[in-house]
Parts: sequence; structure tokens; C-alpha cells
Amino acid sequence: MAAAADATARHHSSARPFAQALKDAQTRITAHMDARLGGGDALHAAMRYAVTGGKMLRGFLVLESARLHGITEEAALEAALAIECIHAYSLVHDDLPCMDDDDLRRGQPTVHKKWDEAMAVLAGDSLQTFAFELLANPRIGPQALPLIRGLAQASGKDGMVSGQMLDIAAETATTPLDLEQITRLQNRKTGCLISWSATAGAVMAGADETPLRRYADALGLAFQIADDILDVEGDAAKVGKAVRKDADAGKATFVSLLGLDAAKTRASALMEQACEALTPYGDAAETLKDTARFVISRDS
Repeated sequence: MAAAADATARHHSSARPFAQALKDAQTRITAHMDARLGGGDALHAAMRYAVTGGKMLRGFLVLESARLHGITEEAALEAALAIECIHAYSLVHDDLPCMDDDDLRRGQPTVHKKWDEAMAVLAGDSLQTFAFELLANPRIGPQALPLIRGLAQASGKDGMVSGQMLDIAAETATTPLDLEQITRLQNRKTGCLISWSATAGAVMAGADETPLRRYADALGLAFQIADDILDVEGDAAKVGKAVRKDADAGKATFVSLLGLDAAKTRASALMEQACEALTPYGDAAETLKDTARFVISRDS
């Protein structure tokens, strides 16, 4: 825990209000994307389109965890862009007709609607491989290999892809998922990438990941419960995609299993757990605590 204490001493005054910090992270990551992904052909255009316009919450978490551990700006931005590329690739593929079949993403036409299905597959493939190219940059430092291995595990057969497989299987299952099953599904589909993002700074610093991993575990589950609440209560214009699809499809969600009020109570409890996990960092982690509060109160 000494690394966390040292980080607190170095960055005590660096925490900022969440909205300001998130906007700054979006600006920095987008500028870095433009610099690192500047090709002029249709493939590069589709890749940039897929990354642009989202909240960039995962990239933001990378930058915040890097700040807590004194990681250089160059290394932090490579890792932040890497996770945004992985997230964008997953969305591009999830939106395809063979998966979730969505026409809108972030309030804009999905990649296969703006271009075609072949371009969407290729853009997703390229975003995935580009993420690992970014993490192999020597600027990442001696912990690049653990960082790369962690992202491969979080995004692949034991992580996000596995979660998506379980989600697809649930759509045709004869009985709805129970609470334990849906928690496991969402931990893989959503939680793994959030966990990688929130611990990236500690990994790059060779520091203890435990506080940030506990934070991320609670945050990731709260994020998914909030998503399920948005699918019931959200405005499609604000959410940027179709809502009430889960209910129409008869899918089990945290809301359908717990009820709306209990789901909101559970999300609030997880937010408190996330904030408590950051105690070793003191005031330096106030921005991350604000992030947990935002996750359960967002409208998009």
C-alpha cells in the first residue's frame, strides 16, 4: 500500500471535478487519436468515426489511474487510446445485423449503416489490433507485457467476448438468467474492460492494484445496472441508441430480476463500495469518487 500513499502525497492537489476532468480527457484522447490514426483512406475514416463521440469513460479511467501513480502523459495516452479502440471495436461488431442489429450508436448511424457490413468488420478488426500496437510502444515502459496480457484476457475468450457470447445465448435460452448468472455475464461483458482501465496506472507503475481493482469491480457492476435502468427509463435521444429493447426481447436484466427501485438501491450501494475502496489514495482520488457518482446518475 506504500505506492498508493506515495501517490497521494505527490498528487494531493491534482484531483478535479469529474465533468472538467472527463472533458479534458476526451479532448486529449481525441487529439492523440488524430495524431496516431491519421490515415486518409476509408478504413482509417471508419476507425476514427467508431472511436469519436463516446463518453470515453474507459480512457478517462486510464488517465486518472495513471495520474495517481505518476505515469508520463505519453504512456498514459497510449494506454487510454488503446482501451477506447478495444471498446469501439466491440461496439462496431455488436451493432452488426448478426449480433445486436442496431442502426444508431452515440446518436449517429452505426458503422455498418454509414459504410457497409464489410467495412464495419474490417474497422473493428483494425481497431482491435491497433490497440495492442499502441501498448507495445516503448513509452509504456517495462510493464508493457503485463498490460498487454491483461487487456488480452479482459477483452477475449475469458472476458468481454465471453460475456457477449453469454448474452447472445441468453436471448434463446428456455429459461431467463438468474441474478448470479447475469452478474457473471456482465462482469465479463462490461466489467473486465472497466477493471483493466482503472488499474492500468497501477500496472504501469508496478504498484499494488488491489484498491483500484476493488473500485473497478463495484464501478463496473454499477455501470451495468445503470445501463439496465436507462433501458427502462431513458430517452433514446439522450442515450444515443434504442431503448427498451431488453424488455421487448424478454431478456433478463438487473431491473427485471430486482425491480426498478431495488436496482437503483443496489447501484447506490455499489457506488458507496467503489468510493470506500479508494480510501488509501485520500483526497487524490476525489475525481474517481465523482466518477462513481456519475455512473449511477447519468442519462446517457
